[in-house]
Amino acid sequence: MGIFSRTRDIIAANFNDMLDKADDPQKMIRMIILEMEETLVEVRASAARTIADQKEMHRHTVKLDKLQGDWGEKAQLALSKDREDLARAALVEKKKAADMADQLKEEITVLDDALRAYEQDIHKLQNRLREARSRQTAIAARLESAENRVKLRSLMTEERVDDALSRFDQLERRVDYAEGRADALSISDGAGKPSLSDEIAALEGADAIDDELAEMKKALGKNDSAEKEG
Repeated sequence: MGIFSRTRDIIAANFNDMLDKADDPQKMIRMIILEMEETLVEVRASAARTIADQKEMHRHTVKLDKLQGDWGEKAQLALSKDREDLARAALVEKKKAADMADQLKEEITVLDDALRAYEQDIHKLQNRLREARSRQTAIAARLESAENRVKLRSLMTEERVDDALSRFDQLERRVDYAEGRADALSISDGAGKPSLSDEIAALEGADAIDDELAEMKKALGKNDSAEKEG
C-alpha cells in the first residue's frame, strides 16, 4: 500500500465503528495509534526526501541557467568571427540546457504540490493522533472503572467477607466479656465496705442467729434443771 493511500485510509477511518466491532477496544486503539505514529513518521520522511530533491533540482536549474548564458555568449562570439556553424551549434546546446531547465522546473512544481499534500496529511494525521490518544485515555479510564466495580462486586459476594464479619462478631463478644469482667471487678472492689442493703440484711441475719441461739440455750437450761432434780 502506498504512503498516500495508507494515509488517506487512516484519516478517513471511523474510530467508533472500529472500536465497537473490536473484541478488545483497548488493544484496538493501541494498534490504531501505533499505525498512525508509524505512518506519520513515513509521511515526514517522504516530505524530507521531497524537500531534498527540490533543493537539488533548484541547484541544477541554476547551473542550467548559467549554462544557457555561457552558450549564448559563445554563439555571439562565433557569429562575430563569421563562424555561423559554430554559433548554430552553440545555440543548439543552449536550447538543450533550456529544455532541461524547463523540465526540472516542471518537476519542482510537481514536488511543490506533493509537499503541500504532505503538509495537509501531516496536519490531519496529528489531529487524528490526538483524537486517538484522547480516546485511549477515556477507554483506559472506563476500563479501570469497570474492573474496579467487578472487583468490588466479587469482594462483596465472596465467603471471606462473611468470614470477616463473623470475626467482627467474635471480637465484639470478646469486648463484651472484657467489659463484663471489668464490671465484676468494680463490684467486688469496694474495699470490704458493705452496702446499705448488705448491712440491713446482715442485721436481719444476726437477729435470726440470736433467736436460734436463745432457743438452744433455753433447751440446754431445761436439760440442766432436769439433771439437778434427779
